[in-house]
Amino acid sequence: MASLSSLPSAGAAQRLDTGLLLRAYSAGLFPMADTREAEDVFWVEPRRRGILPLQDFHLSRSLAKVLKQERFRHSCDNAFESVIAECAAATADRQQSWINASIEDAYCRLHAEGHAHSIETWDREGRLVGGLYGVRIGAAFFGESMFSRATDASKAALAHLVVRLRVGGFRLLDTQFLTAHLASFGGVEVKRTQYLAMLNAATSHPADWRLLDHLQETQRYSDGGEGAAAAGLRAGRFDGEAGGLGPSGKCIAQLLSQTS
Repeated sequence: MASLSSLPSAGAAQRLDTGLLLRAYSAGLFPMADTREAEDVFWVEPRRRGILPLQDFHLSRSLAKVLKQERFRHSCDNAFESVIAECAAATADRQQSWINASIEDAYCRLHAEGHAHSIETWDREGRLVGGLYGVRIGAAFFGESMFSRATDASKAALAHLVVRLRVGGFRLLDTQFLTAHLASFGGVEVKRTQYLAMLNAATSHPADWRLLDHLQETQRYSDGGEGAAAAGLRAGRFDGEAGGLGPSGKCIAQLLSQTS
């Protein structure tokens, strides 16, 4: 396993190498910066790691109601750069971010290479109001950060992510740290040795990030049409950035309720 001392920091003139990032994740490490303006990053390997067991995800009644009411439209990988920028932006509750320019640049390149992904939630006027992003290696997904500009928007994005990972055969959803917010969804902490065993098993196993989309397309064709939600998207209820239709809120709630 790589050690913290063997991984270089990234100065203002140095770009984080995407290959290095993937190797670090595979070894149980991830980068952070002290502030949004910081030039360097440091590598983190928590003694106790936060994870969200996919089959133990807790869907609350209130979130299920939000999803079934279709308050949001859902997409993935349609606004990665906007999502990470929103995650890095200062808010009233958080004046500083650990996502500096080096990290933002590196993860945008990881996304372009197909290793990093975003989940987006949009309101009925087509505004990006919530989302999250993370890194994928094999059957492991490493959640990095999420944001919300409307009540329950990030919760809906997390629910979409869990469904996507379940359907695609993923084995590990790494949340890095455990917060009270994540614990309310079923998140737990595991010791580093246990985490590394889970990590090795997950990264060596295949998974399909896009299987949920393929199943949706198959269902639309079998139903004889694209469905009202897709028609609404084409009709311009969303701006051009939300170019791909994700699962409906009702679909997300139904799939989660099967084992929640």
